Amino acid sequence: MQVDEPVRLPRLSRAAVCGGTHGNELSGVYLVREMLKPENRKEDGGPASLLMLLSNPRAVQQCTRYVDTDLNRCFTHLFIGKSQKGAPYEIFRARELNNLLGPKGSRAAVDLICDLHNTTANMGLCFIAYSDCDWVCLHIFRHLQKQMPDTPMRFIHFDVSTKESYSLDSIGKHGFAMEIGPQPHGCIKSNIYTAMREGVQHMRDWVSCFNSGESNKCYFLLMENINSFKTSKCFLSQDRDFCLLRPGEPLFQTFSGETVKYQGAEALYAFFINECAYYKKGIALSLARKRRVSVPSIRCVYFLQIYLYLSIDVKLHEYSGYD
Repeated sequence: MQVDEPVRLPRLSRAAVCGGTHGNELSGVYLVREMLKPENRKEDGGPASLLMLLSNPRAVQQCTRYVDTDLNRCFTHLFIGKSQKGAPYEIFRARELNNLLGPKGSRAAVDLICDLHNTTANMGLCFIAYSDCDWVCLHIFRHLQKQMPDTPMRFIHFDVSTKESYSLDSIGKHGFAMEIGPQPHGCIKSNIYTAMREGVQHMRDWVSCFNSGESNKCYFLLMENINSFKTSKCFLSQDRDFCLLRPGEPLFQTFSGETVKYQGAEALYAFFINECAYYKKGIALSLARKRRVSVPSIRCVYFLQIYLYLSIDVKLHEYSGYD
């Protein structure tokens, strides 16, 4: 019987949990504040170094999505590169976070970033990531599925290159956004906050197990983001996130009462349906294709730091007297 060899990956020594990237998504804000309390910062077998922070403190203070511009679109190399005088607050803050957690794409970047978000859409708990072969993030997701069987979960892959990635989690060597809903912006719901708290704790437990050398293999379904659907009409598909949308099925209702049907060429899965924050962009929903992913087993490898001492012959000059 053939046994697959585990993929060997470095220890996750430094991790970050971020809340308040959007200042009115309050589950992450309150969870990070709770985790920062001294009585909750005792060692619990999690990552060797865990940083918890509020990403956009000004927006949190004002309970608004952002102050000048969307912070979660500011982590491209263009924005976090050379400083610009008079730049919007969020671009300035993105550079601060890149210096703290990165630099992006470097060996010095933190090993793992979990960025906490809420959505008004009925999406349950979702991981959103740029890679469909980041085995660390995929294994964490599968661990949460096993530990929280009553919580609907999906892994959403946005096919964006590392060069073009724009969100906070892209700073880390591994990273994902944990998106949980439905929850109205500017308020907090007990069940949504509890699901986020449990999800973060299970993530920390998995990191501890991984660092201790455990490994396993898993299979699950992944949602591949295709595009977004723009409209200003009312919804007939409200709260039907991740239900299959077939060509010809009712999708919208106009304000005059007419039904607009989905005219796509293939059946796809709708999500982020009627997300409040996307109204300004005119985005009604996003569409995804489902596919099965086989994730290899992984095992932590400890890298020993070896210091090499370069031997240099130093000639001693003999002096017969004083200069």
